[in-house]
Amino acid sequence: MTTDLEALCTLLAGRRVVALTGAGCSTESGIPDYRSEGTRKRARNPMQYRAFLHDARARARYWARSLHGWPRIASARPNDAHRALAAMEREGALVGLITQNVDRLHHAAGSARIVELHGALAEVRCLACGTTAPRAQVQERLLHANPGFVERPVELNPDGDAELEDDALEGFRVVACEACGGVLKPDVVFFGDSVPRPRVDAAHAMVREADAMLVVGSSLAVYSGLRFVRAAAERAIPIAILNVGETRGDALATLRLEARAGAVLPIVAERIATRDARSA
Repeated sequence: MTTDLEALCTLLAGRRVVALTGAGCSTESGIPDYRSEGTRKRARNPMQYRAFLHDARARARYWARSLHGWPRIASARPNDAHRALAAMEREGALVGLITQNVDRLHHAAGSARIVELHGALAEVRCLACGTTAPRAQVQERLLHANPGFVERPVELNPDGDAELEDDALEGFRVVACEACGGVLKPDVVFFGDSVPRPRVDAAHAMVREADAMLVVGSSLAVYSGLRFVRAAAERAIPIAILNVGETRGDALATLRLEARAGAVLPIVAERIATRDARSA
Protein backbone atom coordinates (compact mmCIF):
# COMPACT_ATOMS: atom_id res chain seq x y z
CA MET A 1 0.00 0.00 0.00
CA THR A 2 2.90 2.37 0.72
CA THR A 3 4.08 2.16 -2.89
CA ASP A 4 0.55 2.67 -4.22
CA LEU A 5 0.01 5.61 -1.88
CA GLU A 6 3.18 7.28 -3.12
CA ALA A 7 2.05 6.66 -6.70
CA LEU A 8 -1.33 8.23 -5.95
CA CYS A 9 0.26 11.33 -4.43
CA THR A 10 2.60 11.65 -7.41
CA LEU A 11 -0.25 11.24 -9.88
CA LEU A 12 -2.39 13.95 -8.26
CA ALA A 13 0.28 16.46 -7.22
CA GLY A 14 0.30 19.61 -9.32
CA ARG A 15 -2.88 18.61 -11.16
CA ARG A 16 -6.39 20.04 -10.98
CA VAL A 17 -8.40 17.12 -9.65
CA VAL A 18 -12.10 16.39 -9.90
CA ALA A 19 -13.37 13.93 -7.27
CA LEU A 20 -16.24 11.49 -7.76
CA THR A 21 -17.50 10.01 -4.50
CA GLY A 22 -19.85 7.18 -3.61
CA ALA A 23 -21.25 5.42 -0.57
CA GLY A 24 -17.86 4.07 0.49
CA CYS A 25 -16.84 7.62 1.35
CA SER A 26 -19.52 7.73 4.08
CA THR A 27 -19.29 4.24 5.60
CA GLU A 28 -16.78 5.49 8.16
CA SER A 29 -19.45 7.97 9.29
CA GLY A 30 -21.71 5.03 10.17
CA ILE A 31 -23.85 5.07 7.02
CA PRO A 32 -24.12 1.62 5.39
CA ASP A 33 -23.28 1.21 1.71
CA TYR A 34 -24.97 -1.10 -0.79
CA ARG A 35 -22.23 -3.65 -1.31
CA SER A 36 -20.60 -4.32 2.04
CA GLU A 37 -21.06 -7.78 3.51
CA GLY A 38 -23.88 -6.78 5.87
CA THR A 39 -26.03 -5.01 3.32
CA ARG A 40 -25.48 -7.62 0.60
CA LYS A 41 -27.01 -10.24 2.89
CA ARG A 42 -30.13 -8.08 3.14
CA ALA A 43 -30.27 -7.20 -0.55
CA ARG A 44 -33.69 -6.13 -1.73
CA ASN A 45 -35.27 -4.17 -4.53
CA PRO A 46 -34.81 -0.40 -4.00
CA MET A 47 -37.68 2.05 -4.25
CA GLN A 48 -38.66 2.56 -7.88
CA TYR A 49 -39.70 6.00 -9.09
CA ARG A 50 -42.86 4.83 -10.86
CA ALA A 51 -43.97 2.80 -7.84
CA PHE A 52 -43.58 5.82 -5.57
CA LEU A 53 -45.62 7.97 -7.96
CA HIS A 54 -48.49 5.58 -8.57
CA ASP A 55 -48.72 3.22 -5.57
CA ALA A 56 -49.90 4.64 -2.25
CA ARG A 57 -48.75 1.53 -0.40
CA ALA A 58 -45.27 1.86 -1.90
CA ARG A 59 -45.14 5.45 -0.62
CA ALA A 60 -46.23 4.29 2.82
CA ARG A 61 -43.52 1.62 2.77
CA TYR A 62 -40.91 4.21 1.86
CA TRP A 63 -41.89 6.73 4.54
CA ALA A 64 -42.29 4.05 7.22
CA ARG A 65 -38.77 2.78 6.58
CA SER A 66 -37.41 6.30 6.28
CA LEU A 67 -38.96 7.22 9.61
CA HIS A 68 -36.60 4.67 11.17
CA GLY A 69 -33.61 5.39 8.94
CA TRP A 70 -33.52 9.18 8.78
CA PRO A 71 -32.11 9.74 12.30
CA ARG A 72 -28.89 7.94 11.36
CA ILE A 73 -28.43 10.23 8.35
CA ALA A 74 -29.32 13.30 10.40
CA SER A 75 -26.87 12.46 13.18
CA ALA A 76 -23.97 11.38 10.94
CA ARG A 77 -20.87 13.54 10.94
CA PRO A 78 -18.12 13.95 8.33
CA ASN A 79 -15.20 11.56 8.59
CA ASP A 80 -11.53 11.98 7.70
CA ALA A 81 -12.20 11.33 4.00
CA HIS A 82 -14.77 14.13 3.76
CA ARG A 83 -12.49 16.53 5.62
CA ALA A 84 -9.49 15.66 3.45
CA LEU A 85 -11.42 16.34 0.25
CA ALA A 86 -12.56 19.69 1.65
CA ALA A 87 -8.95 20.52 2.53
CA MET A 88 -7.83 19.62 -1.01
CA GLU A 89 -10.40 22.04 -2.39
CA ARG A 90 -9.28 24.83 -0.04
CA GLU A 91 -5.68 24.28 -1.13
CA GLY A 92 -6.67 24.55 -4.79
CA ALA A 93 -5.92 20.92 -5.65
CA LEU A 94 -9.58 20.01 -6.16
CA VAL A 95 -11.62 21.86 -8.80
CA GLY A 96 -14.86 20.33 -7.58
CA LEU A 97 -16.62 17.30 -6.26
CA ILE A 98 -19.28 15.11 -7.89
CA THR A 99 -21.09 12.92 -5.38
CA GLN A 100 -23.57 10.08 -5.68
CA ASN A 101 -24.28 10.39 -1.96
CA VAL A 102 -27.42 11.96 -0.53
CA ASP A 103 -26.20 12.54 3.03
CA ARG A 104 -24.84 16.13 2.72
CA LEU A 105 -21.66 15.15 4.60
CA HIS A 106 -19.41 16.84 2.02
CA HIS A 107 -21.19 20.12 2.76
CA ALA A 108 -20.80 19.57 6.49
CA ALA A 109 -17.07 18.95 6.04
CA GLY A 110 -16.62 22.29 4.26
CA SER A 111 -16.53 21.37 0.58
CA ALA A 112 -17.95 24.24 -1.46
CA ARG A 113 -18.25 23.25 -5.11
CA ILE A 114 -20.41 20.13 -5.12
CA VAL A 115 -22.71 18.50 -7.64
CA GLU A 116 -25.16 16.21 -5.85
CA LEU A 117 -26.09 13.84 -8.68
CA HIS A 118 -28.86 12.13 -6.76
CA GLY A 119 -30.06 15.06 -4.65
CA ALA A 120 -30.18 15.11 -0.86
CA LEU A 121 -32.39 13.47 1.76
CA ALA A 122 -32.34 16.68 3.79
CA GLU A 123 -35.00 18.20 1.52
CA VAL A 124 -38.55 17.07 0.73
CA ARG A 125 -40.50 18.34 -2.27
CA CYS A 126 -44.23 18.34 -3.06
CA LEU A 127 -44.91 16.67 -6.40
CA ALA A 128 -48.00 18.84 -6.93
CA CYS A 129 -46.96 22.41 -6.11
CA GLY A 130 -43.17 22.13 -5.79
CA THR A 131 -43.03 23.45 -2.24
CA THR A 132 -39.96 22.24 -0.35
CA ALA A 133 -39.58 21.49 3.33
CA PRO A 134 -36.71 20.34 5.55
CA ARG A 135 -36.67 16.57 6.07
CA ALA A 136 -36.33 17.15 9.82
CA GLN A 137 -39.66 18.97 9.81
CA VAL A 138 -41.35 16.13 7.92
CA GLN A 139 -39.84 13.69 10.42
CA GLU A 140 -41.57 15.47 13.28
CA ARG A 141 -44.89 15.39 11.44
CA LEU A 142 -44.51 11.66 10.71
CA LEU A 143 -43.66 10.92 14.34
CA HIS A 144 -46.71 12.88 15.49
CA ALA A 145 -48.95 11.03 13.00
CA ASN A 146 -47.55 7.61 13.99
CA PRO A 147 -46.95 7.58 17.76
CA GLY A 148 -44.84 4.67 18.97
CA PHE A 149 -43.98 3.48 15.46
CA VAL A 150 -40.21 3.90 15.78
CA GLU A 151 -40.07 1.92 19.03
CA ARG A 152 -39.90 -1.42 17.17
CA PRO A 153 -36.35 -2.64 16.43
CA VAL A 154 -35.20 -2.61 12.78
CA GLU A 155 -32.04 -3.16 10.73
CA LEU A 156 -30.81 -0.03 8.99
CA ASN A 157 -29.91 0.08 5.30
CA PRO A 158 -28.18 2.63 3.03
CA ASP A 159 -29.65 6.04 2.20
CA GLY A 160 -31.74 6.38 5.36
CA ASP A 161 -33.69 3.19 4.70
CA ALA A 162 -34.52 0.30 7.03
CA GLU A 163 -35.73 -3.30 6.95
CA LEU A 164 -39.45 -3.46 7.78
CA GLU A 165 -41.96 -6.24 7.16
CA ASP A 166 -45.07 -5.34 5.18
CA ASP A 167 -47.39 -6.26 8.04
CA ALA A 168 -45.76 -3.47 10.08
CA LEU A 169 -47.26 -0.95 7.67
CA GLU A 170 -50.81 -1.52 8.84
CA GLY A 171 -52.19 1.76 10.10
CA PHE A 172 -49.14 3.79 9.09
CA ARG A 173 -50.10 7.36 8.15
CA VAL A 174 -48.26 9.27 5.43
CA VAL A 175 -48.28 13.05 5.79
CA ALA A 176 -49.13 15.37 2.87
CA CYS A 177 -47.86 18.74 1.72
CA GLU A 178 -48.96 21.44 4.16
CA ALA A 179 -49.33 23.96 1.33
CA CYS A 180 -51.62 22.03 -1.02
CA GLY A 181 -52.19 18.50 0.34
CA GLY A 182 -50.08 16.96 -2.45
CA VAL A 183 -47.73 13.96 -2.35
CA LEU A 184 -44.39 14.54 -0.66
CA LYS A 185 -41.23 12.96 -2.05
CA PRO A 186 -37.65 13.15 -0.77
CA ASP A 187 -35.68 15.38 -3.11
CA VAL A 188 -33.56 12.47 -4.37
CA VAL A 189 -33.37 10.48 -7.60
CA PHE A 190 -35.05 7.10 -7.19
CA PHE A 191 -34.20 4.09 -9.34
CA GLY A 192 -35.93 4.42 -12.69
CA ASP A 193 -35.76 8.21 -12.60
CA SER A 194 -33.17 10.38 -14.36
CA VAL A 195 -30.57 12.73 -12.96
CA PRO A 196 -31.68 16.28 -13.90
CA ARG A 197 -29.86 17.59 -16.96
CA PRO A 198 -28.41 20.70 -15.24
CA ARG A 199 -26.63 18.45 -12.70
CA VAL A 200 -25.22 16.24 -15.45
CA ASP A 201 -24.01 19.31 -17.34
CA ALA A 202 -22.42 20.81 -14.22
CA ALA A 203 -20.60 17.55 -13.50
CA HIS A 204 -19.32 17.29 -17.07
CA ALA A 205 -18.08 20.88 -16.79
CA MET A 206 -16.01 19.89 -13.75
CA VAL A 207 -14.49 16.97 -15.64
CA ARG A 208 -13.54 19.30 -18.50
CA GLU A 209 -11.77 21.63 -16.05
CA ALA A 210 -9.75 18.86 -14.47
CA ASP A 211 -6.33 17.40 -15.24
CA ALA A 212 -7.08 14.22 -13.25
CA MET A 213 -9.99 12.33 -11.72
CA LEU A 214 -10.10 10.73 -8.28
CA VAL A 215 -12.87 8.18 -7.62
CA VAL A 216 -13.50 7.60 -3.92
CA GLY A 217 -15.67 4.85 -2.45
CA SER A 218 -17.75 3.98 -5.50
CA SER A 219 -18.14 0.65 -7.27
CA LEU A 220 -19.38 2.66 -10.29
CA ALA A 221 -22.14 0.07 -10.68
CA VAL A 222 -24.63 2.81 -11.54
CA TYR A 223 -24.27 4.57 -14.88
CA SER A 224 -24.93 8.00 -13.34
CA GLY A 225 -21.38 7.93 -11.94
CA LEU A 226 -19.62 5.69 -14.45
CA ARG A 227 -20.36 8.09 -17.33
CA PHE A 228 -18.01 10.69 -15.83
CA VAL A 229 -15.17 8.18 -15.53
CA ARG A 230 -15.72 7.38 -19.19
CA ALA A 231 -15.70 11.10 -19.98
CA ALA A 232 -12.38 11.48 -18.16
CA ALA A 233 -10.98 8.52 -20.10
CA GLU A 234 -12.09 10.10 -23.38
CA ARG A 235 -10.14 13.23 -22.42
CA ALA A 236 -7.13 10.99 -21.67
CA ILE A 237 -6.60 12.46 -18.19
CA PRO A 238 -5.29 10.17 -15.40
CA ILE A 239 -7.94 8.35 -13.37
CA ALA A 240 -7.20 7.13 -9.83
CA ILE A 241 -9.68 4.84 -8.08
CA LEU A 242 -9.66 4.48 -4.29
CA ASN A 243 -12.18 1.84 -3.26
CA VAL A 244 -12.63 -1.36 -1.28
CA GLY A 245 -13.58 -3.94 -3.91
CA GLU A 246 -13.71 -4.00 -7.68
CA THR A 247 -15.38 -1.27 -9.72
CA ARG A 248 -16.83 -1.06 -13.22
CA GLY A 249 -14.23 1.56 -14.01
CA ASP A 250 -11.14 -0.47 -13.15
CA ALA A 251 -10.24 -1.07 -16.80
CA LEU A 252 -10.10 2.71 -17.31
CA ALA A 253 -8.02 3.45 -14.23
CA THR A 254 -4.46 4.73 -14.40
CA LEU A 255 -4.03 3.72 -10.77
CA ARG A 256 -6.14 1.54 -8.48
CA LEU A 257 -5.76 1.57 -4.69
CA GLU A 258 -7.75 -0.78 -2.45
CA ALA A 259 -8.05 0.88 0.94
CA ARG A 260 -10.39 2.81 3.22
CA ALA A 261 -10.82 6.40 2.10
CA GLY A 262 -10.44 7.75 5.63
CA ALA A 263 -7.06 6.06 6.02
CA VAL A 264 -5.62 7.31 2.73
CA LEU A 265 -7.07 10.72 1.83
CA PRO A 266 -5.73 12.72 4.80
CA ILE A 267 -2.20 11.58 3.86
CA VAL A 268 -2.82 12.42 0.21
CA ALA A 269 -4.16 15.88 1.06
CA GLU A 270 -1.18 16.67 3.29
CA ARG A 271 1.45 15.41 0.84
CA ILE A 272 -0.11 17.14 -2.15
CA ALA A 273 -0.18 20.43 -0.25
CA THR A 274 3.48 19.99 0.76
CA ARG A 275 4.65 19.13 -2.76
CA ASP A 276 2.67 21.98 -4.32
CA ALA A 277 4.12 24.41 -1.78
CA ARG A 278 7.66 23.29 -2.59
CA SER A 279 7.11 23.69 -6.31
CA ALA A 280 5.49 27.14 -5.99
